[in-house]
Amino acid sequence: MQRVVVIGGGVAGLTLAYRVARAGRGVLVVDSAQRPGGQLGRHTVAGITLDSGAEAFATRGDAIPTLLAELGLDDRVVQPAAYPAWLFGADGRAHPLPAASVLGIPGVPLASDVAAVVGWGAAWRAALDPLIPGLIGAKADTVGELVRRRMGTGVLEKLVAPVVEGVHSRHPDEVPVSALGEVPRHMSRGTALAAAVRRVRDAAPAGSLVASLDGGLHTLVDALLAGIEKAGGEIVTGTTAELVDEGTVSLTHANGTVTRENGRIVIAAPGIAEPATTSPAHLVTIALNAPALADAPRGTGLLVARGSRVRARALTHLTAKWPWLRERAGSTELVRLSYAEPAELSTALADASTLLGVPLEAPQVVDHATVSWSRAQPTEPHPSIPTIGEQASGTGLAAVIAHAERTAKELIP
Repeated sequence: MQRVVVIGGGVAGLTLAYRVARAGRGVLVVDSAQRPGGQLGRHTVAGITLDSGAEAFATRGDAIPTLLAELGLDDRVVQPAAYPAWLFGADGRAHPLPAASVLGIPGVPLASDVAAVVGWGAAWRAALDPLIPGLIGAKADTVGELVRRRMGTGVLEKLVAPVVEGVHSRHPDEVPVSALGEVPRHMSRGTALAAAVRRVRDAAPAGSLVASLDGGLHTLVDALLAGIEKAGGEIVTGTTAELVDEGTVSLTHANGTVTRENGRIVIAAPGIAEPATTSPAHLVTIALNAPALADAPRGTGLLVARGSRVRARALTHLTAKWPWLRERAGSTELVRLSYAEPAELSTALADASTLLGVPLEAPQVVDHATVSWSRAQPTEPHPSIPTIGEQASGTGLAAVIAHAERTAKELIP
């Protein structure tokens, strides 16, 4: 039986390779970077090893918990601190995110925490949701279309859009309704949107909707690499791959040599079968000597609405969010800001001051680092070659790993 050749060593490619190798089938992973892992990268800031990409995963579904248990990482799963997340509105004010919501869609539109963000006019419009016939929005393809038709533009743009863009890096009009989990299923039974959100929230297990790993989410990559090699798989880094046909790839190695590999090809990186469509993400992490941040003035961080006076799309107060990191960082505060365009330290520091409501000056900076990513946008799958990763599964680690697991099962005899 031909071995599986995985082009791309991100978490999707590594998950599939791990599963295939464990089943006894030969597998080769080819990655252009010197260290596999894709967006589960790592870097060092102020002497602390941090995630340079994704730093949490959604706890819905069983794909990630099952994988972590197999890798012996289940005892290292950690929950974020019980601080609220906040929203920085276009009006320049910060508000706690409504508690009863799914991707910003409110379960109780007239709740005071909803009205504080969108205004009472938009809240009353959203409250009409139960009175709107069930057919309205029933065939919506995107989150944006659904919310606009059921709850109006005010809630969509002022509340839902900042949350969705913070999670998926795309406007709700570009995110499929499947991103709402069980919400569409409840609505298909005649339930209004707000009521469907409440049902999903009520059914959610106790604890946070996200989690991570003690030491950082990048440690998942180390465990996958070790598992692949232990099962007899091969990993080649610093090597670019070009698709020759559906069963052959041409590999250009770091030393300039070119070889060919035949096998069952799996595409796990953008731009292999066709030109990639990507969206940029630029992350600025700052280590600060700032005692005023010790009490987490904006909880675990903020999402930013369009039209606000700051350039950042979101801020995560890392040492407030993750207790394990607070312990290791001591009195140093760590914040991370995300941007659609590259940002200088001075810009990030000014944005952090505005968002956190605490004056922060350059002399307080202990260290900083900037990382840029390109996130793959959905593309049409190759007609005969399995394709995995964000380009096929959509965004979010839970979706990426679950899709890679399903694809792996199709390759296992």
